[in-house]
This record gives sequence, C-alpha cells and structure tokens, in this order.
Amino acid sequence: MPTLCEGDTLRPKNACRVCVVEVTGSRTLVPACSRRAEAGMEVRTDTGRTRHSRKVVLEPLASSVGLSTTPKAAGRLKEYEAEPGRFGPDAARVDEEPRVDNDPCVRDHGRCVLCYKCVDACGEQWQNAFAVSVAGRGFGARIAVEHDAPLTDSACVYCGNCIEVCPTGALSFKPEFDMRAAGTRDESAQTGTTTVCAYCGVGRSLTLHVQDNEIVKVTSPHDNPVTRGNLCIKGRFGYQHVQNRD
Repeated sequence: MPTLCEGDTLRPKNACRVCVVEVTGSRTLVPACSRRAEAGMEVRTDTGRTRHSRKVVLEPLASSVGLSTTPKAAGRLKEYEAEPGRFGPDAARVDEEPRVDNDPCVRDHGRCVLCYKCVDACGEQWQNAFAVSVAGRGFGARIAVEHDAPLTDSACVYCGNCIEVCPTGALSFKPEFDMRAAGTRDESAQTGTTTVCAYCGVGRSLTLHVQDNEIVKVTSPHDNPVTRGNLCIKGRFGYQHVQNRD
C-alpha cells in the first residue's frame, strides 16, 4: 500500500491518509494501516476514488513541505499524477531553516508531514519522556518542545528514538545532516554493521552506518526482540571513542 508514514514499530496514527482504501459497506474511505481485517471484508485498493484521494493528499503536502528525503515520495507523485505546482508560486510553504541547537540531532520543519510518529516514540509507545508534542493549529501546527524552546532546554533525553521512526528526514543525525549539506553523503557507499552496545548488560543491538571509515549514524534493528528499534543516548550517540584517532 502507498504511504508516507510507514513503519513497523509503532501503532499507526492514520496521519498521512495516503493508504486509504475502499471497503464495501463503508461510506468513507478507510486507512489501510489501522483498519483491522475482518472475515468477508471486501477491499479495493486501486480504484478511481482511492487514486483521486491520494492525489489530493499528496499535492498540498508536496506544495507546502519538501519531500525530497521522503522515501518513494517522488514515485508516488508520479504514480498518482499529482501536480503540486498547480497551486502557484504564492502557495503557503513551510520555509523554515533547520534547527541546529544541539550536537546530536537536527530538526527540519520544512520536511515534516506531521505524522506524529516522533510524538508517539517520545511518549507512551516508547520512551515516556513526553518531550515533544504538536503545537499550534492549522497550517501553523508544528512538532515542538514545551514553549518551543531549544532542545537543550527541554525534557529531551537524547535517546534519538524520534529520529529512528521519522519517515521523512525531518529529524536527522547531525553528522548525516552535515554530510548532506556538504554534498558528501552517499548512502550507496555506506555499510551497515550490526553489533552489541558495550555500555550496559541489556544486550541492545546496534547497526553502525559507516561511510569513508567514519560512523555516520547508529540505528537499531526493528526486528530485534530486545530493542525493537529503541536505544538510549549512550547506544545512539556514544560512539565517538570508537573513531577517536588522536
């Protein structure tokens, strides 16, 4: 199913609405990510109605935020013949500079589709830190910490789990952000090595993403029964000693 907020670790939020399908007997289109399958259910996934709905969802999104770092977004726009440019040059757009107010991560509202996955990962589904939530209403809605303060002045514990689940690149690791800005990031040249975190006895699995003999970022396998993608600040960001060559 087409989607922008896909993931395999959190309960779905029905946010992006790109995965809507027709279910016989239902007056409205329903999100495939959260509607449970039932015996005898008749589902149509590729009809004129679903295609039109996906088109009118993708167009305003692509006209207001950047989807260049959202996997498969370009293909979805082409598949459903979405034309974001039809709103004209005066269409409202989230043209905000990325927020670089801490060393580990970068927040870029200009790439955020408000899928709420970072809110859930920071909240009751994973970390229970409740550092981020949705602030504002309508077009002015943003993912923010309390009082929209810098991340360093918030309840953030720097576990990086919000980056782990972000599907659009609105949240990114600082080294990866710097490489993308410098034009040196090459994902095809990166290797991933799975190892075990050395900081405690929990046995969390880490995947070290390396390019040019430098660790770019650390993720955790989502199918690991211990971590399921979760890490703490040490596991996610405490790798500097590995590549300290002084």
